[in-house]
Amino acid sequence: MVAIVDYGVGNLFSLSASFAKIGKEACITSDAEVIRGASHILLPGVGAFSDAAKKLFESGLAEVVCEEAKRGKPILGICLGMQLLLQKSYEFGEHEGLGLISGSVDPIADVIPADYKIPHIGWNSLRFKQNCPIFKNIHDGDCVYFVHSYFATDCNDSVIATAEYGKELTAAVAQGNVMGCQFHPEKSERVGLAILKAFCEIN
Repeated sequence: MVAIVDYGVGNLFSLSASFAKIGKEACITSDAEVIRGASHILLPGVGAFSDAAKKLFESGLAEVVCEEAKRGKPILGICLGMQLLLQKSYEFGEHEGLGLISGSVDPIADVIPADYKIPHIGWNSLRFKQNCPIFKNIHDGDCVYFVHSYFATDCNDSVIATAEYGKELTAAVAQGNVMGCQFHPEKSERVGLAILKAFCEIN
């Protein structure tokens, strides 16, 4: 079973519906014991990094996720959930993340051309940088759906895919059993469902 971590920030029900579409059991939960008992953990997130991080740490669920990561359980962060896996974010100040993947979160405005719209919203093709189990059912060049104004930086060894938006931006990261997608698999139709299915099949 996949535990979708409910810490007060996230697109929970669309994620749950996506797992139902691929015939995989998923549970939206804020119960630490349920999360510990799950085979896989999904960390969602939408909104501001500082608010999400505060809720995740104050709920005690940050500690649970980190403990399960150290045990080797497959963990997938989505959008802001991916950013929370990193060491820190510079979104309206400096804020600590979970530190499960090396790197930081910075504004895309600092690196993309001035005439590009922010947030980055829409479909972009993935360019694989490393093999990763979550990509086993899709192909280099497949398109996924993004909505973001910040991106992961300084995590070169962990970057598994990029996307072009005026500059090559981090699209997905992985460090061992901990993985993250800046894009939204639950909004990425066939490709997104294939990624979620592959995640569920990681032992």
